[in-house]
Amino acid sequence: MASVRHVIYLHGFASSPASSKAERFRAELAACGVGYSCPDLNLPTFETLTTSRMLAQVRDEVSRAPAGPIALVGSSLGAFVAVHAAAQDTTGRIDRLVLMAPALDFGGSRLRQLGPHGIDQWRTSGTLKVFHYADGVERSIGYALYEDAAAYDALTLPTQHPTLAFQGDRDESVAPAMVEAWAQGRSLVRLRMLADGHQLAESIDEIWRESAEFLGLGNRARA
Repeated sequence: MASVRHVIYLHGFASSPASSKAERFRAELAACGVGYSCPDLNLPTFETLTTSRMLAQVRDEVSRAPAGPIALVGSSLGAFVAVHAAAQDTTGRIDRLVLMAPALDFGGSRLRQLGPHGIDQWRTSGTLKVFHYADGVERSIGYALYEDAAAYDALTLPTQHPTLAFQGDRDESVAPAMVEAWAQGRSLVRLRMLADGHQLAESIDEIWRESAEFLGLGNRARA
């Protein structure tokens, strides 16, 4: 594969473009002379977040990216969005994916682990309070997130692009067994199981080294 010319980074749920992994990729790609963008998936408001809205944001980023191959790099929920964005891409620009702790069952699990409140209460009230890690406070999330996510099934979606996935074996948010089952039988997917948790903080150096090779950056990447 040719070297990518631009990377679109998709951050996780209740995170932001300022996350540590996003910042690491931004700095490393800048050093390699590769374009980078990271849409703020919280905008225009966190409360109105839906998968469909995030996919529209990715399409906008693809349309603005310079000519050449594009890679999507997604973390947790961002990886779930990346899988669907690549499947829906009609431009032919997206040619590979890097997924970290991919929350591939986000639509299927229908967000039952977002908080202590039941789905019925969420539906009745219209919003659910969740902790927003980037802001450090609780934020309201609309019930539309639940309804909309149910229409997106990443686990049965065919894989059409070369994909490098990283998963921590101590992840308590994304089940390692689920990711392993998804990767099995998918010839385009290479799964790297790491001795790490959901944030993959202990493995970021290894993740970057393998991602740089996968992105075709070769000797341009810093050791």
